[in-house]
Amino acid sequence: MLICYLLGSFTSGYYWVRWRTGLDIRLLGSGNVGAKNVGRVLGPIGFCITLLLDVAKGVVAVALATYSGLGPDAVVACILAVVVGHNWPPQLRFHGGKGVATSMGALLAFDPLAVLVVLVVFLPFWGFVRSFTMAGLLAFAVAPLVLFLTGFENPSIAALSFLAILMLITHRKNIREEFGKVFRTGKPSTEKDTGHEP
Repeated sequence: MLICYLLGSFTSGYYWVRWRTGLDIRLLGSGNVGAKNVGRVLGPIGFCITLLLDVAKGVVAVALATYSGLGPDAVVACILAVVVGHNWPPQLRFHGGKGVATSMGALLAFDPLAVLVVLVVFLPFWGFVRSFTMAGLLAFAVAPLVLFLTGFENPSIAALSFLAILMLITHRKNIREEFGKVFRTGKPSTEKDTGHEP
């Protein structure tokens, strides 16, 4: 778990921007170290590189845990550790990303069908709210129940449930802004309106 936490704390977006520009990504754009904010600074190539590296952290964490012979429950703990490391890296004073890409990478390596469920649940939400961020959060919140009702194994349900909790914690500011927008205008905002990080 400690190794996975340290792996997650390697915030590729921060180091990539620092190396290319000498700037601190936390002081630019939305202040997030994730791929979308990096893309604002370095363009599509920076976005893709950061996204792939963040996804890879989740995949590597699951691979390490599996290779070490850990049981499913311990692998789930390692998944949480790598995402927590990404979200709250100690070397950046616990100011990291929001864990979406790393979570998806870990889930993809642990149970690809769970990722498919998240995507299937995401689509109707996105069609309704027209906000990538809110649709993603709703999908993560509802998907564990879908896994339970469709007979998935308990470790997969637990992994997605805990990741959903982490996702809601890191996106709490976005959620407050969305609800504020709904109460003021009667409709959810779009990504262009808010600049939210997915």
